[in-house]
Parts: sequence; structure tokens; C-alpha cells
Amino acid sequence: MDIEQTALPGIGLKHEFTTQSGRRIAVVSHRTGRRDLVLYDKHDPDRACEAVQLNDEEADALVELLGAPRIVQRLNTLHREVEGLVSVQLPIPAGSPYAGRPMGDARVRTRTGASIVAVVRGGQVHASPSPDFVLTAGDVVVVVGSRESTAAVADIFSQG
Repeated sequence: MDIEQTALPGIGLKHEFTTQSGRRIAVVSHRTGRRDLVLYDKHDPDRACEAVQLNDEEADALVELLGAPRIVQRLNTLHREVEGLVSVQLPIPAGSPYAGRPMGDARVRTRTGASIVAVVRGGQVHASPSPDFVLTAGDVVVVVGSRESTAAVADIFSQG
């Protein structure tokens, strides 16, 4: 799929693509941080028929809703392509030494070679969480690596 990027002087950037059904969709990222989701007329791709302004929270929610299934799909594809690669879902138990602490404190990648690719909390997926993402009891951490390295991550989160 081709995504066209256009600089909008004094405004920000516009990213556009055409859906399989021929509909043009754009996201305008303003320099102020605001984002607009723009839907173009199917019969006149230069005429915007709807523009929805999104604040940061709304944009994040839309990314999570659209991105979560894609992450799972990409992981499944990787599993088929790379022998020995696994992904596991590890719950953060109530007694974990990392519950209530930033994820980076666990130094998972440094200690095991495995990568945390997402955290699921309350049904919402937080893809590619940063090291300052605070883990809470009940979170489910999605880890990718070898069987050995993902088992080591499970040990870290349960025992420290």
C-alpha cells in the first residue's frame, strides 16, 4: 500500500492512502499536536466529505483499536517464518517485584535477549511500551524471543 506524505506549510503533515474499495483517507498531523482524520468523497477524491478532529487520547485509542489485531497477525507471521521464535503472554502477578514499577526496571532485553512488544491492560493493548511504562498487577505482557529467553522473563516477573 502506498502512503503519500505531503508537507502542509504552517500546518503540519498529511498522510494519505487509498483503500482497496477506492476510498481516499488522510490523517493530518498539525504542528499543535491535533490530528484530523479526513474521509474523501469516493467519486471526487479532492473533496473532503468528513473530517474528524482527534485529541491525543482519541488518537491513541484509535491506534490501539486498529493496531492490536495487526500486531498479533504480524507475530503469527513471524512464527511461521522464523523457526525457534515464540511469543508468550505473561501475566504480572500481584506479588511481582515489578508491579507498580516502570517496565525498564526489569531490564528484560538486557538480561534475557527477549523483547516486550505489548502490554494488555483492561482489554486495551499498549503496543511497543516505553521503559517508563508502569506495570500493574493483572497486566499481561506480550514477550517475543526464544523459548528459553521468554521463560527467563516469566521468572523475572514472578521472582525478580
